[in-house]
Amino acid sequence: MAFSERVTRLKSSLIREILAAAQRPEVMSFAGGLPAEAMLPQVEWQGMPKSMGQYGMSEGEPELREAIAREARQLGVPCDASQVLIVSGSQQTLDLAAKLFIDPGTKVLLEAPTYLAALQPFQLFGADCIAVPQEADGPQLEALRAQLARKPAFGYLIPTFQNPSAVRYSEAKRDAVAALFDEYGVTLIEDEPYRELVFDGGSATPIVSRLRTASWIYTGTVSKTLLPGLRVGFLIATPDLYPLLLRLKQAADLHTNRVGQWQALQWLGSEQYRTHLAELRDFYRLRRDAMQLALLEHFGELADWQVPQGGLFFWLKLKQPLDTRTLLKPALAQDVAFMPGEPFFVDPDQHHGYLRLNFSHVAPARLGEGLQRLARVIRTAQQAQGSTQSEPAIAG
Repeated sequence: MAFSERVTRLKSSLIREILAAAQRPEVMSFAGGLPAEAMLPQVEWQGMPKSMGQYGMSEGEPELREAIAREARQLGVPCDASQVLIVSGSQQTLDLAAKLFIDPGTKVLLEAPTYLAALQPFQLFGADCIAVPQEADGPQLEALRAQLARKPAFGYLIPTFQNPSAVRYSEAKRDAVAALFDEYGVTLIEDEPYRELVFDGGSATPIVSRLRTASWIYTGTVSKTLLPGLRVGFLIATPDLYPLLLRLKQAADLHTNRVGQWQALQWLGSEQYRTHLAELRDFYRLRRDAMQLALLEHFGELADWQVPQGGLFFWLKLKQPLDTRTLLKPALAQDVAFMPGEPFFVDPDQHHGYLRLNFSHVAPARLGEGLQRLARVIRTAQQAQGSTQSEPAIAG
């Protein structure tokens, strides 16, 4: 059977495989970015026009596009509704961008670490992914300059509570990043799924609002704040890119489901939505704080980390590194799931010792038990590694 050559680059999603393995009710999963089911809002369907069951516009529902443009302008993003495209979750933005920009060998700039489900479509289309290391307040600027000088087709950044590192770029870094993208004329794709999940105050306007000449795509979703099952996201793009992305969307699936779009429209910008967001932040702040206490108890001697100011994840670096992918099987045997750090890097075998732990899904009452089990698995593996390394060489 003859397949396209790109199928040879097709990789399964490790996180999807872990989530499938963690379906057993006794498993405590720190793996995915699943919202807490207790905070999924009750939605009403009364009043939805029958016409929503009909085919719709590829661009998306006009009223929803207007609402998204209005919210984006309040953040400083210069746009109107004609630049808004409703997509099937912001993951579709990454697929459309890959189709628009990437041929085999095309350079694409990413953070190190980066969102692993962005690597999947970029590498599928044959991208040569080049990475820029993260610091506590954003990318290393000299490394960013050096990689931009290599003229990638675009740079993909997650500047607000980055997945997986939880880094939020500082205002100074955002200004510097925008200036560099303008200087080198490289398109920016800015992904902001976690912007609304802020726990400790402070905010920063999107990088695209600071660009003067570079083209850009800004993308977001209602998956983290409303219902991920709706599969409703959006992209906003500069006028040179928008018509091409629209045609790619038409070729992909005609349009995003109108039923989900209608539901999103009932919430966006409403007082009901603002109340829900406030409750969501309070709920997740308590879970973040509970995980921080549990981590201090069980991981204080094992790892280093920063307390996330928003988002859904802690990013840990083991003090005694090992390939955390090797911990998956023994952890699942102890009914604990987590996300190894290696797959979040372009060159995973060069970055051992990281773990991403989600704090939104496991109830605080079970956190300590789950983290204690995971810490025990790590200590066992480190002891085995240490004994192997200390064995004397056999004379031959």
